[in-house]
Amino acid sequence: MNVQRLPSDVIGLSKVMPPLSRRGFMTSSAAAAAGYTLAAGPVRADAIKTDTTGLTVGDAKVAVKGGDMPVYYAKPAGVANPPVILVAMEIFGLHEYIKDVTRRLAKLGAFAVAPDYYFRKGDLTKISEMPQLFPIVNAKTDDELFGDLDATVAWAKSQGANTDKLGIMGYCRGGRTVWRYSTHNPSLKAGVAFYGSLSDPPSEAMPVNAIASAAQVKEPVLGLYGAEDQGISVDDVKKMEAALKGAGKTAEFVIYPGAPHGFHADYRPSYRKEAAEDGWKRMDAWFKKYGVLS
Repeated sequence: MNVQRLPSDVIGLSKVMPPLSRRGFMTSSAAAAAGYTLAAGPVRADAIKTDTTGLTVGDAKVAVKGGDMPVYYAKPAGVANPPVILVAMEIFGLHEYIKDVTRRLAKLGAFAVAPDYYFRKGDLTKISEMPQLFPIVNAKTDDELFGDLDATVAWAKSQGANTDKLGIMGYCRGGRTVWRYSTHNPSLKAGVAFYGSLSDPPSEAMPVNAIASAAQVKEPVLGLYGAEDQGISVDDVKKMEAALKGAGKTAEFVIYPGAPHGFHADYRPSYRKEAAEDGWKRMDAWFKKYGVLS
């Protein structure tokens, strides 16, 4: 496959420089035992760990077209009718980092739920080589993705969550999911996209990119990007910002100097603590500003 034809998020992932030393990184066996994906590369030994104190967490299945989709959820224990935040994952499947983010959102007061919408093709966390993931994730159609997310929202409502306060956030390919699902579901109150691809050429599975569909975005969205992302250019971020502004949409963008693709992924060499922590604070404030979180 010609690298120029790869989706921009995949290029960004692939071009993050590996660490010069393996010091400070888990062995492959330790990373696997801790629940991290191996395809993403070396796993940082000091990846953030969020405990379950004050939370109710678990695994569940959501009925969707083609089977029962696994989800991981976390919510504040003993809190009635919490708001809902969907967690749209990277290309690596529903692994420990995404589960930890789900718990972090629950600590903010949300019923956070991360659906494994690639489940029809198996457990992506068990794949050890990134190129093996590309045909799987690139074949996921937007129509099927939207159906899976709609079903996740309905399931959260059936569990007593308040889907009148609905948000979505995501990373990498999940950031693209934020932009695209934001054109589909009018019930969304706010979205946050961490380095989601914006200008990929159309394909059969993904016929429209984020910039082309900017005018259909239905809720305020915050975009968080790295100036040193080798796949998603600052020019594309500016084009997305202009497209949204031209369509009268509510959106804000932050571009972090020195930050590569995956700067929030605290388990990977791409992690940049300052940008990650600032992005998380901005996300929290965004969800509060637009009525998802209290």
